[in-house]
Amino acid sequence: MGAKVEGAGTNIIKIKGVKSLKNVNYNIMPDRIEAGTLLCMTAITGGEIMLEDVNIEHINPVLHKLQESGCKIKTEKNKVFLEAPKRLKALDIKTMPHPGFPTDMQSVFAAILATAKGTSIVVENIFENRYRYINELQRMGAKITVEGRAAIIKGTKKLIGANVKSTDLRGGAAMCTAALAAKGITNIGNIEYILRGYENLDEKLLTLGASIAKKMESK
Repeated sequence: MGAKVEGAGTNIIKIKGVKSLKNVNYNIMPDRIEAGTLLCMTAITGGEIMLEDVNIEHINPVLHKLQESGCKIKTEKNKVFLEAPKRLKALDIKTMPHPGFPTDMQSVFAAILATAKGTSIVVENIFENRYRYINELQRMGAKITVEGRAAIIKGTKKLIGANVKSTDLRGGAAMCTAALAAKGITNIGNIEYILRGYENLDEKLLTLGASIAKKMESK
């Protein structure tokens, strides 16, 4: 567009103002976290999904962990097909800067590991206070304890529907993920967090066969 910017990949970005910018055509990259969330939602319910318009390189760490958990995955150009087992296997996960395992997928994976066979360990290396959602998962019967940066998850065969809330954007996604596999009805509050990061998530899940309804809270 004609901007004078330098410093990519360093700690300092320098911008020199110009009189005007020119028009360009630009395609926004696919949302790797939404793609990973939909794959995890399919995994926890033992289903199948075909995702299109996906950048495979951006979600490779997520795909590798889902394969490790027992999911069958096939990729083709910008498409991903996932077939989940009846029950997932436990995993050990450590969040890392890109291109490592993304911190934004940590809570969603904790949700699917809550029903996995065995004990999983999730270590958060990027942000502090990123386990606030765990209290909400525990309301649904998840067996999770936190020790410093590590969350120890002992998988249980089923979760129970409960009244829970979104503690933040990805924590809200974790609640949705757990609710899809829980027995009974789950009511999720503070959904404005979820709507900030997932466009028409309820409509997409309805298309996949979920029983879900969105109700905005009156102010």
